Amino acid sequence: MKTIRLTMAQALLKFLDQQYVSVDGEETKFVRGIMGIFGHGNVTGIGEALERESGNLIFLQGKNEQGMVHAASAYAKQKNRKQIFACTTSIGPGALNMITGAATATVNRIPVLLLPGDNFASRQPDPVLQQLEIPSDYSISANDPFKSVSRFWDRIVRPEQLMSSLLQAMRVLTDPADTGAVTLALPQDVQTEAYDYPASFFEKRVHHLDRRPAAPDAIQRAVDLIASKKKPLIIAGGGVHYSGATKELLAFAEAFGIPVAETQAGKSAVPWNHPLALGGVGTTGTLAANRIAAEADLIIGVGTRFSDFTTASKSAFRNPDVAFLNLNVSPFDSVKMQAEYVTADAREAIVALRDQLSLSGYRSGYADGYVKGLKAVWDDEVDRLYSLESSEGLTQTRALGVVNGFIGSKDVIVAAAGSLPGDLHRVWRTTEPKTYHMEYGFSCMGYEVSGAFGVALAEPDREVYAVLGDGSYLMLHSELVTAIQEGVKLTVLLFDNHGFQCIHNLQRGHGSDGFGNEFRFRSKESGRLNGQYMPIDFAAHARSLGAAAFTAGNAEQLEQALRLAKAEQGPVLVEIKVLPGTNTDGYDSWWNVGVPEVSTDDKVLQAHADMRNKIQMARPY
Repeated sequence: MKTIRLTMAQALLKFLDQQYVSVDGEETKFVRGIMGIFGHGNVTGIGEALERESGNLIFLQGKNEQGMVHAASAYAKQKNRKQIFACTTSIGPGALNMITGAATATVNRIPVLLLPGDNFASRQPDPVLQQLEIPSDYSISANDPFKSVSRFWDRIVRPEQLMSSLLQAMRVLTDPADTGAVTLALPQDVQTEAYDYPASFFEKRVHHLDRRPAAPDAIQRAVDLIASKKKPLIIAGGGVHYSGATKELLAFAEAFGIPVAETQAGKSAVPWNHPLALGGVGTTGTLAANRIAAEADLIIGVGTRFSDFTTASKSAFRNPDVAFLNLNVSPFDSVKMQAEYVTADAREAIVALRDQLSLSGYRSGYADGYVKGLKAVWDDEVDRLYSLESSEGLTQTRALGVVNGFIGSKDVIVAAAGSLPGDLHRVWRTTEPKTYHMEYGFSCMGYEVSGAFGVALAEPDREVYAVLGDGSYLMLHSELVTAIQEGVKLTVLLFDNHGFQCIHNLQRGHGSDGFGNEFRFRSKESGRLNGQYMPIDFAAHARSLGAAAFTAGNAEQLEQALRLAKAEQGPVLVEIKVLPGTNTDGYDSWWNVGVPEVSTDDKVLQAHADMRNKIQMARPY
């Protein structure tokens, strides 16, 4: 057998460089490169291999471990999971900083390969710098916490173990149902140890992502269920995008007159101005979608995991005869809501279901003009929100209207946390798929700038906009420096509303007077953080990093700033001063957050009573 003598780290890169995926006969190099921050746990192992044996893998220097994982996840998501970046760090703090990024990828079913350094397998320098020492279990290191947030986890303590482990890693990374973070903990001494690897291990390997077909019996059960219902509603989830099924979904809806609502991950699956498009559904949903959801006797979930925001904590579906039909490639998600299900690729399931259902001549039973009328009312409401003026300053919805009217139909927005996801889910108007990139599985503050960098890497010919609040920007913005370093164009739209206003609103909506969520100075009189707002100059901060920056305090200034930002060649930040509390809310939605049963404040007690009433109206499972 022909062999090649390599260190474990060199062998790892050589293998990754030869991995490809094939979807519908189209072959794509699977691993684009490595994002990394070096330390004593990886600099002399993977670091040396990247310097001298990287092959066709590119290296990007991260600035924050969590941030670079978000960037890698966003890249994979925008690529419909057909191409990834791996991320490498040192041991200890560097590794642990990736935990949040790993969880974000796993929750969203996004493939990302994490390669943290680990303690010496030989234990010769025991305890090495940054090593945990757990007296009850000496095998535990800072990498063990990855087990709870990874779809696959392994520790490579001998160089030859790499081979079987990488095959399993690739199985998970290319699995459309059970993908997520894959973590291979790499002891720093083992990274540098040599082994005579079989040359065959490094041959080109193509992983065929075959579409899972729908079982005929499952399709027939689905047809029988739909045929028995008059008011179905489709809820389009992220699986519609990953399957490339947007055209098929719309054709299905049109064929049978079924309105379509969208989850955060599914938004942009249908154009906003299509007669059957109702927009977002659930806690952050539109009035039109939530009204139809409340009346529907059948919910057809396509590629959705039915999060509590999609279901409004299971209160959205109030028809006593409502049933559920799930089309999902994941068995785990298929069975949710006690549904009838077709476990299959979304596109395959939609096409098979349409063909079979067409034979029955089925049409939904909505009264003529009913769906159209609800949609018209909602469209008018969005127009009102987009034009909402205040004598005190710029409202958040007015700012979003200016941005939505300015950007191109193929431009991409990236968001994740705060009040903006709710507004965007309700009022943002998209006409092209993959132009709405929302991380709302984990709703991770700080994803936005990093994610925009990842999307811009994946879509270099599109304008990419990170849409975030000042709280998220302060939480994590370091990959803006990486974008500057790499000359990658992205525009950060920073909505400055002086704090964590989303949670401030949630707090006050449940009996609180407001506490600890605004960026204010501590008051000498009260001793609390309720003094004047802190005057933070975010534009000046961005300029100090090397980005261009502009500030806007009204609609006209914002339009001008957007024009100037688009003309820039590199990263830009636009600081948008908006009035706190001018976001959207309500529209027949609810979210169960828990309210104290005992309190000294009557407002809290009333909020608890209201919560108990809502729970009685919601589905228990």
